[in-house]
Amino acid sequence: MTRKLGSGSLVIATHNTGKLKEISALLEPHGLNCISAGSLGLPEPAETGKTFVENALIKARSASEASGMVALADDSGLSVDALGGRPGVYTADWAERQWFEGEPGRDWYMAMGKVEGLLTENGPDTPRDAAFHCVLALVWPDGEHAVYEGLAPGSLSWPPRGTMGFGYDPVFVPEGSELTFAELDPEQKHRISHRADAFAKLVADQFGG
Repeated sequence: MTRKLGSGSLVIATHNTGKLKEISALLEPHGLNCISAGSLGLPEPAETGKTFVENALIKARSASEASGMVALADDSGLSVDALGGRPGVYTADWAERQWFEGEPGRDWYMAMGKVEGLLTENGPDTPRDAAFHCVLALVWPDGEHAVYEGLAPGSLSWPPRGTMGFGYDPVFVPEGSELTFAELDPEQKHRISHRADAFAKLVADQFGG
C-alpha cells in the first residue's frame, strides 16, 4: 500500500514559478501548501538519470534531503518511436542553442527541426508515432517514495502549427485529434496531457479520487 500524504507543506522540486503555480492549483484542494525548492534556496541537482523516472527521483530526493520535508518532482519529455525513443530525457537539451552575450537560451524551432530532419533521413514512409511522457516522484525524508507515470500518445506533423503551446507542442498531434497541442485551447490540452494523466494517478492513489 502506498504511503499517504497528510495535510501540510510539500516541497516542489523546481525553481520555475510557473510550474509551482500549476502544481499548487492541483494540490491545494487536498490540503497541501506547496513551496518551491527555489524559494528555499535549495540547489538544483544534476539530472544524470537515463530515464524520466530516474531524473524525477533525483530531483525529489535532493529536495527532500535538503529540506527535511516531503518533496515532489516531475520529469517529462517527448519520445519518438522511429528514433528509438529519442529525444527522451534529452528533450530540452535538443533545444539548447549557443550562448549569446552571456545569455543562455533554447530554440524550440531548432529542436523540432532536428526531430523532423532525422525522420526525413529515414525515408518518406517512416512512422511518425510519438508520445509525451511525465513522471511524478514523491519522496519522504526517510527515503520512501512513490512514482506516477503519465502518457499522451500521438504523432508528429510538419510544419509546426499553432501558437498556444510551448516546446514541441506545435508538431505534436495527440491521439484522437487533428489539432496540435499548440492549436488546442489550453484548458482542453490540460485535460488530455501527459501531466494531467500523471496527476490523476497521483490524486487517485493519494486521495482516493
